[in-house]
Parts: sequence; structure tokens; C-alpha cells
Amino acid sequence: MPTIYPENQSERDNYKLLIGSIIPRPTAFITSQSKDGVLNAAPFSYFNVVTSEPPMISISIQRKKGEYKDTSRNIIETGEFVVHISDEDYIEAINQTAANLPPEESELELTQLTTLASEKIKVPGVAEAKIRMECVLERAIELGGTPSSPTCDLIIGKVVCFHITDELYESGRIDAEKLKPVSRLAGNNYSKLGEIFAIARPE
Repeated sequence: MPTIYPENQSERDNYKLLIGSIIPRPTAFITSQSKDGVLNAAPFSYFNVVTSEPPMISISIQRKKGEYKDTSRNIIETGEFVVHISDEDYIEAINQTAANLPPEESELELTQLTTLASEKIKVPGVAEAKIRMECVLERAIELGGTPSSPTCDLIIGKVVCFHITDELYESGRIDAEKLKPVSRLAGNNYSKLGEIFAIARPE
């Protein structure tokens, strides 16, 4: 078994080990809006739950040579965003929004996705998502790199409204098989939910 020290290899080599090891990763499809009203959309796989009281989620958004990505800038400037859970039914459209467009152009224009108004925030959501969460910014933390050129923004968002389709929701729980979530692997690879099995926790 090889022993690898991160400081002895490049950032790209460390990246390959991380995204190849930490799998599958849930994928957040995020809409955010610029101060000028441009609606941005992009998928992010450095995404997870933080706490349930109050409900909070985290997304780590990598920077480009120390510069904000549009999603980070929009969230930090407006304090609002919508997280959608990626699923098999619209993953092709989500993938289209990963295109590298300038800030004044909306990635949603590359797709046939439908926007709809949120209830508690100004940023619209996407109707095709079976689950979407309206979020407000709780905290943005600069990490990595140097103080003058961080490598990522860790976004902590507080969920202020859940939207869940009727087919998934029963007695306060989500039917994972009907959700058909899609998760990220490495390279161009994604994975479906696959076989579900249960193991009881020890008492």
C-alpha cells in the first residue's frame, strides 16, 4: 500500500485522490442571482448537511486563481440561493449548466429548464427538481491558498423553506427510490442510487 504525502505532489494529484476516494458525492444544483438580476445556475459536488437545528447545508465552491466563481459572488453579495437535489430525470440539463459562461450570461439559457418563484427569497428555483431548498447565507468562510488568494469559499446556508413533490413525501420522510438521486464520482462519471441495504445500529 503506497503512502502519499500531499506536500510532495501537485494540487491536481491531490484533487484526483480526493474525488476518486470520497464517493459517491451528493450533487447540489444551485441557482443564485447577481445584484444586476442575472440568474446563475451550476452543479457542485462538495456538498452536504451541517445541522438540522436549524437546518443548514454546506457547499465548498472552488475559486479560479483566487477569484470568486459566479455562484459564490452572488450568494455573498445577495445572501440568498436555492439548492436543488440532482436526479436522473434532469441530470443532462444540469450538466449543461456546468459550462463556463461570463457573469452576464445565464447558464439556464442553455437548457429547457423552467424557473419558478421562491416563497421566502428572491432567487427563483427550478421546477423540474423534485426537491429544492430555499436558503439564506449563514456564513462564508475563505479557505486554503493564501490570505490574499484563497482556493475556496465554504458556504454555509440556512434552509428557510423546503419544497418536495408529493410523490416523494410521506409521513415526514423522503422516498429515496422515487427521488432517483444522482451522485458524482470522478472524471465524467456519475452514479445512481443502486442497491439499498439496512444495518441496525448497535444499542
